[in-house]
Amino acid sequence: MTKGEANSPITVDLGGRSYDVLIGGGLIDRAGDLIAPLLSRPRVFVVSDRTVAGLYLPALGAAFERAGIALESHLVAAGEASKSFAVLEQVINAILAAGGERDDTLIALGGGVVGDLAGLAASLVRRGMKLIQMPTTLLAQVDSAIGGKTAINTPLGKNLAGSFHQPALVLADISVLASLPPRQRRAAYGEIAKCALLAGSEFVDWLEESGGAIIDGDAAATAGAVARCCRLKAKIVSRDEREAGCRALLNLGHTFAHAFEAEAGFDGRLVHGEAVAAGLVMALDLSARLGHCPPPLGKWLGGHFDSLGIDWRLDGLIGAGAIDSLIGHMAQDKKRRAGSTPFVLCRGAGDAFLCHEVPAAALRETLTGILA
Repeated sequence: MTKGEANSPITVDLGGRSYDVLIGGGLIDRAGDLIAPLLSRPRVFVVSDRTVAGLYLPALGAAFERAGIALESHLVAAGEASKSFAVLEQVINAILAAGGERDDTLIALGGGVVGDLAGLAASLVRRGMKLIQMPTTLLAQVDSAIGGKTAINTPLGKNLAGSFHQPALVLADISVLASLPPRQRRAAYGEIAKCALLAGSEFVDWLEESGGAIIDGDAAATAGAVARCCRLKAKIVSRDEREAGCRALLNLGHTFAHAFEAEAGFDGRLVHGEAVAAGLVMALDLSARLGHCPPPLGKWLGGHFDSLGIDWRLDGLIGAGAIDSLIGHMAQDKKRRAGSTPFVLCRGAGDAFLCHEVPAAALRETLTGILA
């Protein structure tokens, strides 16, 4: 996909609150014209992190200037530590100090951390500003920028303080992914694999063929992965916006993953996609232990990750001695209902389900078997 090209929009169908996801190259350069029709006045607020801002904020500012749109920006530190009450307060105060109003538009320019943080701020300022997501990482483009989940972390766990606040538009500029460090690209693959397992064997087979190209940064393969993931997520969110049913399946691997991130202390040693990759392997292992899933699927996934250089084993980071602590983190999972934490398990590719009663012994066996 070359600069200036875009796939057909993918629509998240929410009636009067429906919005499009645009995927293509050069969308930052076209952002002024694409966003102008959504604005109540020619002014936007941009939240970004300092790393992303250095790379893309000048181009975005130039695009808005060409469209006659004023831009105010607030920058935060890169990394998971910015998903905190303290940084959220700074963002909200910066918007209010700049005269932000309910009809104004907030743009999240960055990866999943910025998208979650800015999205939550947008949901809170004057009880709700318009939000536009401009994800600049592969992980955010295939997952977190779509669907309206916003959150910050707390000392008790990941994403425990948040809201649903749907964007008015998502611009996934594929061309910016060329600047991604290799670790971020490999980590994002965990979320792509999750979508493939949820979608079914056709996506899994395509991933088997295209995984190496995605990791290597091939533009066509990357755009294909983003589009496939976005179509899956748009379909699910359109059916279940607030995770009352089938949307919970998008948490495949995440009960494990969020516990790993909390155990690591959100300090950058473990990034979200790596935790998801580990969580997927463990979810399939647990599914097999409970007799739901054939063991070869989990073994294939672990081997597939290994073949692509994806670090999912948590070696030297989290060991078997942390099992009690991990189970404690899982007890605080945001999906917790009626005193229990449900797990998303699989019978096979394309056949995930929510399990509310997971035997403690089987969970310990899975954790011990892999972390040891």
